Amino acid sequence: MTKTRRSAAWYGKLDRDGFIHRSWMKNQGFPDHAFDGRPIIGICNTWSELTPCNSGLRELAEGVKRGVWEAGGFPVEFPVMSLGETQMKPTAMLFRNLLAMDVEESIRAYGIDGVVLLGGCDKTTPGQLMGAASVDLPSIVVSSGPMLNGKWKGADIGSGTDVWKFSEAVRAGEMTLQDFMAAESGMSRSKGVCMTMGTASTMASLVEAMGMSLPTNAALPAVDARRMALAHLTGKRIVEMVDEDLKPSDVLTREAFINAVLANAAVGGSTNAVVHLLALAGRVGVDLSLDDFEQGSEVPLLVNCMPSGQYLMEDFCYAGGVPVVLRELAEQGLLTSSRTVLGGDIAAYAEGAECYNADVIRPYDSPVKPAAGLRVLRGNLAPEGAIVKPSAATDALLEHEGEAHVFENIEDMKANIDRDDLPVTPETILVLKGCGPKGYPGMPEVGNMPIPKKLVQQGVRDMIRISDARMSGTAYGTVILHVSPEAQAGGTLALVQTGDRIRVSASAGQLELLVDAAELESRRANWQPDAPHYTRGYAKLYIDHVLQADRGADLDFLVGKDTRPVTRESH
Repeated sequence: MTKTRRSAAWYGKLDRDGFIHRSWMKNQGFPDHAFDGRPIIGICNTWSELTPCNSGLRELAEGVKRGVWEAGGFPVEFPVMSLGETQMKPTAMLFRNLLAMDVEESIRAYGIDGVVLLGGCDKTTPGQLMGAASVDLPSIVVSSGPMLNGKWKGADIGSGTDVWKFSEAVRAGEMTLQDFMAAESGMSRSKGVCMTMGTASTMASLVEAMGMSLPTNAALPAVDARRMALAHLTGKRIVEMVDEDLKPSDVLTREAFINAVLANAAVGGSTNAVVHLLALAGRVGVDLSLDDFEQGSEVPLLVNCMPSGQYLMEDFCYAGGVPVVLRELAEQGLLTSSRTVLGGDIAAYAEGAECYNADVIRPYDSPVKPAAGLRVLRGNLAPEGAIVKPSAATDALLEHEGEAHVFENIEDMKANIDRDDLPVTPETILVLKGCGPKGYPGMPEVGNMPIPKKLVQQGVRDMIRISDARMSGTAYGTVILHVSPEAQAGGTLALVQTGDRIRVSASAGQLELLVDAAELESRRANWQPDAPHYTRGYAKLYIDHVLQADRGADLDFLVGKDTRPVTRESH
């Protein structure tokens, strides 16, 4: 007996509405038997020439289609908003939730039975997953894959990470502008996402660790023929998932999220994973909080990739990729049983995994760094939490007390950071306000503020920086991020003044503003939020409804899901 598909409500009816749905699709050359009740598979594509990371997705879509046809399905490709991290202003994060809305409503409105999510660049993967999870049709991810290693003067260079290093070297007079410009052409040598363990590769790794993609999806280079083969296999598998009614809610369980938290620590993943996992958990109804990320705080850094190590994603792939990391976690009893898009347990992803370079993927008992997972900080400066990435920080600065120098907004920081008379020392704690979800808006990657030029020229390469912003997954330094509540929402961060003392203790999870409570109340009485930067359109909707970072910065009315069938026709 043939199962009645969701798509039958569009293409299976022998009436005027069925005529309309089928007839207009047939103008693309599809024959009658394409509408015989077989699964219709949507291919949700974020390809765009303005999103260089995703520029290979057109080709991967063809691989997915081959697999869908082979398995007896009917593939239909559709576009959604594409978020080019390196190209969009004021920040791609402002539009992650808009992409999620686009994906959710496209899946809901069209007559498809399952969906393959083609993403890659930082916000596309979580945005697509959030949208798909809110409809809860069978879904699976194919990532665009990382670029080949960057090359310059005979050495490997890494996306983002070396940009920050080279930029500081120019400011310090240690690198010529000519060399800086020359490195630009060698940085990005092929299609694909950043080849460091930035947010894109982090999210691809966590998608694999959660079982939402096929094994090896995270690390295969974008231009590797095996990625096209993976796309083909994914197309074949999504048809089977529709027959099995295997949905995101079956895979994205609390156990899967905890596996992602532990994997993020082991790979030295991006701090951005926190806001994305929290938002995704909110969509599927999983109880995940900021405190859950502490479960990864004692996990050692196993993957020796920039920005926390020395290698790049191409090397990680050739060393064995995510399956080896999962094997190491499993051998320590840290991999929790959870279902995957293959229908079995996540442990199967680790079975038989071999490490081919033990310097790139270290054994658990010989890590790059011990206890390198993200740390959650709390105190009167961050009542709802902040985070720091010890694997990318300077150890000596993770326990520190110093005077604050405050920048009231990003313009203040950019106008003054290079002043010769800026009153800062290496012990100063830089504080940046107005860069949270509401304040910027969109919570940009500006938390890794430049080191003041006068200090850079003295050889200083790290100091504590605190903000309500995020930072690039490719960045490094002792950077305290996601301070919640943000300044624009009236958090204590808004009340900090230059000269105040701040205490940071990563080991104790503390972030304290050492100012008397009565003084803070006096300051609060005189505080006013900044005027919003946008008063119309989606940006206004975002400012009015965005949640704080500790809740994933989703929009309040998008939390949860709606799986009701669409029953009304358009004619």
